[in-house]
Amino acid sequence: MKRIGFLSFGHYQPVPGSAARTARDALVQTVELAVAAEELGFDGAFVRVHHFARQQAAPFPVLAAMAARTSRIELGTGVVDMRYENPLYMAEEAAQTDLLSGGRLQLGVSRGSPEPALHGPATFGHVPAEGESEADMARRHTDVFRRAIAGVGVAESDPRMTGRSVALPVLPQSPGLAERIWWGSGTRATARWVAEQGMNLMSSTLLTEDTGVPFDELQAEQIALYRQVWKDSGWQREPRVSVSRSVMPIVSDLDEAYFGRERGSADTVGSLGEPGLARFGKTYAGDPDVVAEQLSKDAAVREADTLLVTIPNALGVDYNTHLMRSIVEHVAPAVGWSRSA
Repeated sequence: MKRIGFLSFGHYQPVPGSAARTARDALVQTVELAVAAEELGFDGAFVRVHHFARQQAAPFPVLAAMAARTSRIELGTGVVDMRYENPLYMAEEAAQTDLLSGGRLQLGVSRGSPEPALHGPATFGHVPAEGESEADMARRHTDVFRRAIAGVGVAESDPRMTGRSVALPVLPQSPGLAERIWWGSGTRATARWVAEQGMNLMSSTLLTEDTGVPFDELQAEQIALYRQVWKDSGWQREPRVSVSRSVMPIVSDLDEAYFGRERGSADTVGSLGEPGLARFGKTYAGDPDVVAEQLSKDAAVREADTLLVTIPNALGVDYNTHLMRSIVEHVAPAVGWSRSA
């Protein structure tokens, strides 16, 4: 069965038309959206993480607040930029949040995305080692983090306190969390690496490579490669794969005013300031039956077990609840989702 969740970028700004004018607005409304999504039958509530931007930057407080107000829905990130993280402190935060949620945390991590800061991770005190890139540093931080949440000893004990010399793990530990870590992948090469590492795969509406084929087909190639390498690597559990899409069924005049211009949207190709071109997925906007049919034919959506729909959080809780209701009533069943999932 397909799972469906929302992904909020957590935008806030005091501009005309925004219902999230302050950081507090965005945080409180994210919790309220998680409650609404659970009531509608959604399976997941995910938040985007960005530094030096008017978006959510530190996800664990809001994830814990979401956990306190919900009981069933998965809670996650898409994604935490591991260049910025102290991996051992993050392991403590993640375990505590997961325990509070009853084991519902689905934590997406990655190298991060283009950002306003020139040397953001260094400002946080994280500088690559000699001969290491920032991407390498993010993977190193991830390795330390994953070993820590798996219970590996990371600090030598003081015999004066413990009576012996042993390797101490970070505490608390949350059983099962180690299998609920996802890596945000933008290329087929990265998808291969993710499978080799035994992490779940998270792929968004952006791929940082372009081969000339439609976005969904290229992403489906990525997923197929990931699954094959996962199998070849000998992992015993079944991996999770998610893709993100912008889905806007138009069922009211207000929907038309907001998203009518997106009808007929297509893939775009451009540069992110790095070598090579990137391919951006289209927005699915239009009459509900048309959107449902188009999404059901999306090659990557068919291959993934989880669909994350991006929501325009700055339009407020009421509008986004309406949007999510339209999706579950008119679109989600066409891609294999049902409340029983």
